Amino acid sequence: MVVRIRMTRIGRKNRPFFRVGVFDVRTRRDGEPVEILGTYDPLGTQGKDSEPVKLDLERVKYWLSVGATPSEVMASILKKAGIPPRPAKGAGRSAKKRAKAVAKGRVRKSKPAAKATTKPAVKG
Repeated sequence: MVVRIRMTRIGRKNRPFFRVGVFDVRTRRDGEPVEILGTYDPLGTQGKDSEPVKLDLERVKYWLSVGATPSEVMASILKKAGIPPRPAKGAGRSAKKRAKAVAKGRVRKSKPAAKATTKPAVKG
């Protein structure tokens, strides 16, 4: 079974609130999770001292170790929580080194596109 760590929305209109969970990849957005790992409150409506992300980090690490892949949003949240993203399966040694360097902030994810500067042809 291929699983992903992603969010499901449970908040009301204009008040987003999400549960973070492990889902089969074929499950719809608000479908039944395999396991709930925590919550994410982007507006911080639970109080001044509460954190927007509450996760069971041990269970997150377990699911990453058995092959769960985080969604893009969850990968950035996990990165902020101090859990580096795993390199893709089958990635070569250099890809793993690059992923570690990106996680540590030594290397940019991709090079910016070069600006094409062409001079117009002069007819004369």
